[in-house]
Amino acid sequence: MPEGRDAGRHGPVVLSVVIPMFNEEDVLPALVTRLRPVLTELGVPHEVVAVDDGSVDRTAELLDAFRLGWPELRVVALRRNSGHQAALTAGLDRARGAYVVSLDADLQDPPEKIPDMLALARAEGLDIVYGVRVDRSSDSGFKRWTAGFYYRLMRRLAGPSVPAQAGDFRLLSRAAVDALKALPDQQRVYRLLVPWLGFPSGQVTYERAPRTAGRTKYPLGRMIRLAVDSVTGFSAAPLRIATWLGGGAFVVCLGLLVYTLTAFALGRTVPGWTSLFTGIVFIGAVQLVCVGLLGEYVGRIYTAVQNRPTYFVRHDTAAPGPAQASVPAAAPADAPAPAPADADDAADDAPSVPLPRG
Repeated sequence: MPEGRDAGRHGPVVLSVVIPMFNEEDVLPALVTRLRPVLTELGVPHEVVAVDDGSVDRTAELLDAFRLGWPELRVVALRRNSGHQAALTAGLDRARGAYVVSLDADLQDPPEKIPDMLALARAEGLDIVYGVRVDRSSDSGFKRWTAGFYYRLMRRLAGPSVPAQAGDFRLLSRAAVDALKALPDQQRVYRLLVPWLGFPSGQVTYERAPRTAGRTKYPLGRMIRLAVDSVTGFSAAPLRIATWLGGGAFVVCLGLLVYTLTAFALGRTVPGWTSLFTGIVFIGAVQLVCVGLLGEYVGRIYTAVQNRPTYFVRHDTAAPGPAQASVPAAAPADAPAPAPADADDAADDAPSVPLPRG
């Protein structure tokens, strides 16, 4: 191992930059070209934790090539594609910095704002600094509309602490990272979890740029899944909506009952097909909606009860040696645990699988 890399490994790291990546071979050269000078000019000990989320292109190959000339670059490779939020969790779990910045690889969020985030956190003693988009003109009209609707909905359900137009570009203090790691949530949505902590926070604004290269990793399907996870993970409002829908259906049924009795009293005993069909369809639709909402919450309970790890690490370049098994073997009950030489070695020798949450 080169001397510089060894020094970076055992020295105190002030800033960690966590970057989840999935099939980012097209944008990687531009990312390194812009990010590395920013961190070098910052003049503090740092590391860049690139989390390869099971990429199937040349992302892993390019990361290994860049590591040869960039000692601060650290690669955490996951065994399979686990999703953006799970890859971000893997990076936060393994980052060693006193401050941790999460950044997407597509360069829509400018790495040049990282020094401003760090300076603001240090000057005002903040635990969280959000990157807030003040201009999204580079996004399509549909993207801007859906994003605006999402943030309005989240602020209404999860509270006004959720900053509008703040994604996953943020700075966290070590205290905030440790608090997140202690939470039992498995299906994590950090843009809601982080504000929920209630730690002192600030904002740095920027204009959102178009994606430098490659394809978006958040198509419509994943955006809908993120919205569903956000709503069901932070609010019981959908269950109350189901209750109101059930109440409305009951009122409609009472109205139909009054109509039927009135028709019987007036001698109109032949029921109308339209009213019968409308009533059946309405009641069926309400029942399906309510069952679907209940199913979302039951599914989250099922996932929590399973308590499966959200990701598996194949290797971490900060911990040299053969890749560890996904499930650590159980040691004999009377076998003493070996004492690590120091705290850094203890972190490097930890099992690849994260401890179950909850």
